[in-house]
Amino acid sequence: MIKKTEREAFPIKEHEADLCVVGGGLAGMCAAVSAARRGIRVVLMQDRPVLGGNASSEIRMWIRGANGRDVRETGLVEEIALENCYRNPYMNFSIWDSVLYEKVMEEKNLELLLNCSCLDAKMEGSRIVSVTGWQLTTQMYHRVNAGIFADCSGDSILAPLTGAAWRMGRESREEFGEDIAPEKADARTMGMSCLIQARQTGRPVRFIPPKWANHYTSEDFPYRMDLKDPEQWKVENFWWLELGGMQDTIRDTEELRDELLKIAYGVWDFIKNSGEVKAENWELEWMGFLPGKRESRRYEGAYILKQADVRSGGHFPDLIGYGGWTMDDHNPKGFQTREKPTTYHPAPSPYGIPYRCLYSVNIENLMFAGRNISTTHTANSSTRVMATCGVLGQAVGTAAALACRLGISPAQIWPAHVHTLQQELLEDGCYLPGYRRESGPVMEGVQIMCGGREVPVLQDGLERCLDGTDHAWEGSIGEELILTLPQPRRAERLRLVFDSDLNRDTWENQSWRVKRYPMKCNSFLDDEPVSVPGTILRAYEVWIDTGDGNWEKVCEETENYQQLRFLPLGCILKRIKFIPKAAWGGGKARVYAMELISD
Repeated sequence: MIKKTEREAFPIKEHEADLCVVGGGLAGMCAAVSAARRGIRVVLMQDRPVLGGNASSEIRMWIRGANGRDVRETGLVEEIALENCYRNPYMNFSIWDSVLYEKVMEEKNLELLLNCSCLDAKMEGSRIVSVTGWQLTTQMYHRVNAGIFADCSGDSILAPLTGAAWRMGRESREEFGEDIAPEKADARTMGMSCLIQARQTGRPVRFIPPKWANHYTSEDFPYRMDLKDPEQWKVENFWWLELGGMQDTIRDTEELRDELLKIAYGVWDFIKNSGEVKAENWELEWMGFLPGKRESRRYEGAYILKQADVRSGGHFPDLIGYGGWTMDDHNPKGFQTREKPTTYHPAPSPYGIPYRCLYSVNIENLMFAGRNISTTHTANSSTRVMATCGVLGQAVGTAAALACRLGISPAQIWPAHVHTLQQELLEDGCYLPGYRRESGPVMEGVQIMCGGREVPVLQDGLERCLDGTDHAWEGSIGEELILTLPQPRRAERLRLVFDSDLNRDTWENQSWRVKRYPMKCNSFLDDEPVSVPGTILRAYEVWIDTGDGNWEKVCEETENYQQLRFLPLGCILKRIKFIPKAAWGGGKARVYAMELISD
């Protein structure tokens, strides 16, 4: 037994890191993982018990990104999606949470602090020295001392704690020449939503609403539920259950959550009990009690992305990521307006996003990724979606590792080292529109042959179909690709890029009912499991010849499900042979890159 009566101070645990990431949504996860893989010490501070932010089991929003063919986000965003395809074919959210958790926990350079809310920052001039968080489960403070800090918290918690420049609300039409902005600036934003998920059953299911739920009639859903099609609601995730744009989407969150629950339960009551919707055999499976946010504080970076930048395609010399979602500007009144809940202003897909939008204009070691990057409100209505946020998170983590390696600040990467940053992102599987992967000196003079024919497409630095041209080698299972060096050279790794069917979720290929990003919404009785894309090579062998003419097998993979693979070599070799043995779909072997890396 422990008995105490004296007053105690809560302990403080100290952590040392090169990079501290605050916020464990998709952007924060990708920032932390990419930096850790690049060899620096990382601490990830997350205020929730699970990772994923708006994509987690607590909120359950689809991961959305660039629209159209051949523009799907790769890098870590695709790696996570493919992991989920393999591990979680029935799209179970508990397994999904474990996929995200594992992605962070398996990195030896990364320390994860869950249930830890950042509440203080220590400054020295214009630099952050440390941040402190309160961990609810242990009743302990955690202080993280680091050289670089990345705020991926969505609400930009480090802005008020550090004095970093930020803005919130809508700019005037005149300030940046944005014709879709309001005439006068205001504090209005897009709101937040508590989502609903339903499950089809084999029998009628009764629903008794809570007494405090709102009551609705068919006249309460203009532009939301199409009651001419009484089954249309089944493919909804109820994103339009939205409030907060007319209030403060940070300070008023608890009050808004209470109102959203009244609305959400009232909407489900209408679906189940009005007689106007076909839902007899459907039950409420899950109701979100944590609102998913769309917009709050946005940092001011060295550059502010504007409507004109999006519309013109974003052709920046420091392009480190891209968007492609429409400028999806939600009405700040949300559910309370009888007008359309959102307006989709056209945007090209893809359009580039510059590195200068990812670091603070006045705090020298502060970076950011997610919906809080340096944009106007109108540009943010496109950049805020999660696949785009994940791409930008990977850019921030990679840039932070580069800055640590070079001993410089994040701002000093531009312009002198931005080319290095771009090439490191391309090496790690990211797509940068308009840029090619450049191979290193170990690949000079290399020939890749198959059946006596040269295969130059594997060295062209383009790793997807672009403008109607497919940049993959396609051959039969069992055909050999042989890479030959002019003379024996040392190679540390073999980089392979396979075909993960980047159009598997495009509008042409799937209906709304079975679309997953990478998780589903409502559950049907006849739902079929998701599988690893059939175009990915499942089994292959790798052999090397060190220069004596003899082949030695160095890899035999039988259960690959990823698009990008690195095989450690660490030896001098003259030739390397790749033999595809099986694809998940049983068809052809498809490879986009076969590259030796010398590091």
